[in-house]
Amino acid sequence: MYPFFRLIREVARNRKTAPLPLLGMHVASHICWPWDIDPWMELNNGRTLTLYDMGRVGLFLRAGIVSVMKANRWAGTIAGSSFRYRKRVRAFDRYELRTRMLGWDERFFYAEQSMWRKGECTSHGLLRMAITDAKGLVETARVAEAFGHDGKSPELPDWVRAWIDAEAARPWPPMQDDAPDTRIAA
Repeated sequence: MYPFFRLIREVARNRKTAPLPLLGMHVASHICWPWDIDPWMELNNGRTLTLYDMGRVGLFLRAGIVSVMKANRWAGTIAGSSFRYRKRVRAFDRYELRTRMLGWDERFFYAEQSMWRKGECTSHGLLRMAITDAKGLVETARVAEAFGHDGKSPELPDWVRAWIDAEAARPWPPMQDDAPDTRIAA
């Protein structure tokens, strides 16, 4: 189930925190609750991605992105992501979520998120995000200007550019292979 109470808490506590620029870093503290863990007694990878939503909510509220999106009738979407998991987070561990926008190209915004426990990074993600309206994707230059950012995007790090290139080379739709059908009947 989606953590609606956490979402309400994030919205409430970030309405009164200091505003951030579009490229600012949002940091929020959280606790891994027993309902966040999997059978191996650690933070479930699916729940991890849902908790990262909370970091984006905080950043979007503090940077004024939510109000600009509402005023323009824009919506946001995740258009791709890549996550690394390196350290376990167990029940009742306290951790920080760090979220920041890295920059953008003509179509997409790129954000970095990480989870930290006791000074060590436990997981790290790169997200490609888009802003949409009734006609489709909204140009990032127009969006950045609406968010109050003057000028171009900062130079994206080499590792982000390499990921963008790798994603561009990836076939879509995925290719069907000739393997025999091994589905199990319901």
